[in-house]
Amino acid sequence: MDVGGRSGEMEVLVRVAQEGSLSAAARTLGMTPSAVSRIIARTERRLGTRLLLRTTRAITFTAEGEAYLRGARRILADLAEVEDAITDQSVPKGRIRVSAALGHGRQAIVPLVAAFSARYPNIVVDLALGDEVVDILGGQADVAVRFGPLPDSPLTARKIGDTGQVVVASPDYLARHGTPQAPEDLLQHNCLRFNFRRAEPNWPFLRDGEVFSLKVCGNIECSSGEALAQLARVGAGIARIGAFTVNDDIGRGDLVQLLETYNPGEREPIHAVFVGGPTMPARVRLFVDFLLEHHRL
Repeated sequence: MDVGGRSGEMEVLVRVAQEGSLSAAARTLGMTPSAVSRIIARTERRLGTRLLLRTTRAITFTAEGEAYLRGARRILADLAEVEDAITDQSVPKGRIRVSAALGHGRQAIVPLVAAFSARYPNIVVDLALGDEVVDILGGQADVAVRFGPLPDSPLTARKIGDTGQVVVASPDYLARHGTPQAPEDLLQHNCLRFNFRRAEPNWPFLRDGEVFSLKVCGNIECSSGEALAQLARVGAGIARIGAFTVNDDIGRGDLVQLLETYNPGEREPIHAVFVGGPTMPARVRLFVDFLLEHHRL
């Protein structure tokens, strides 16, 4: 790595963001922490602004630092793509960064990554499982698997499937608190809910052919469907989550499906989201096509 050039400076800053500290970044780069600090200071002097705020406990990026980091990730990814294309134009290769939700990723995406890697051994799949929304345009991922309606954006989306929603609770919880017979009974129960921004605060139900929403409440909120399922299993409350997350639990009797006659039967779409267009790398196109062909719940 040419630390004297701008691409080298970008690589250093990106590595600091990945590792979370100057010393950790220095270890992965084979440099000293003071050398890393000097490179960042040199970059800040050239740009005329602070990129990092450093304390004894943590490193925080300024607004300008976040903007520079997004651009650096994008530029370094473009450079890697150009070099890969020149090195070998006949065999798809390089790194593809994939982001997926934890529960769905473990159940559906991990097996597909294994099969994809066996078919395309020259492509490195960098899989990140988590329930936060990554910035694809900012270079944090090449492909993200997302649930639910998508906001307007310049990104390309391909639908790879959908899933239904079910209301569940553990036998232990129902023994202690009773089994709801109608949606309104949920007002007397502890309902486990999602806490991310796009989560619908009301739960939909169907009665006499009409869909209506019920505002439920509870003392636990979570960003992960897998965590909500686990909370329901241990008797913390009643959850409404993707059927794929709890089908096995229902089959084993660890969870009980509730109010199914009131289920509106709506389906939540699942999309692969990426930067499309004629310049889309071949490895990204191959991975998206593989998801379209093989994704199952």
